[in-house]
Amino acid sequence: MHIGVVGATGTIGSRVVTEALERGHHVRAFSRDASRPGADEKRENITWASVDVLDAAGITAVLPGLDVLISAYQPGNAAKDIEDTVRRSIADPTTHSTVAHALTKALESHPRTRLIVIGGAGSLEVEPGLALADSDDRMHEILDQLGLPRAYAAAARGARDGFDVLRTSNRLWTYFSPAMEIAPGERTGRFRIGGDQAVRDAEGHSRISAEDAAVALIDEAELPQFLQRRFTIGY
Repeated sequence: MHIGVVGATGTIGSRVVTEALERGHHVRAFSRDASRPGADEKRENITWASVDVLDAAGITAVLPGLDVLISAYQPGNAAKDIEDTVRRSIADPTTHSTVAHALTKALESHPRTRLIVIGGAGSLEVEPGLALADSDDRMHEILDQLGLPRAYAAAARGARDGFDVLRTSNRLWTYFSPAMEIAPGERTGRFRIGGDQAVRDAEGHSRISAEDAAVALIDEAELPQFLQRRFTIGY
């Protein structure tokens, strides 16, 4: 398969690239600046290019030949500077909706290309019909546990709004909400899959490694099971 990865130098995006390459796929890796250190790797079956995901025309230009486009977009690059990403996310929560509009617009001319968007856990439901991002008390509790400022709730609502943009689209989209706790770790290949509610372990924690998130994403790219739907994973 030919898989495009937006945000290919980020925490999740870089692991998606590695997982796809190890399974023998061809990868087009996109970043804001493909000339930056680390983007000139000499691995086989990968090409690098710059793309602005806020620009539908720019996205359209890179779609020909792709079977799947996976967007790991986030403001800034949390893998290099998490505090900068948090600041950017709080400063402009609408960026996720802007990107979702640009992606779905670009796909109008390539309706057979599948889109997988890596979003946030804030849109997961804490009870039927109620997203975590819309429950201030629970959202603040989670943010406190993660060591994030409570103002980040605005960013979580922004990511939820981006999901809503996809839900009104007739493109071949899939939305991936990672577990509430996600960080670099071990690739186990063992996790559970859920839909609109968080998957929790025996201690009640919603957690996953970035490596296992990449496994789930490439699994979905290879064998789509959640077209025009959201899914999540956890241990």
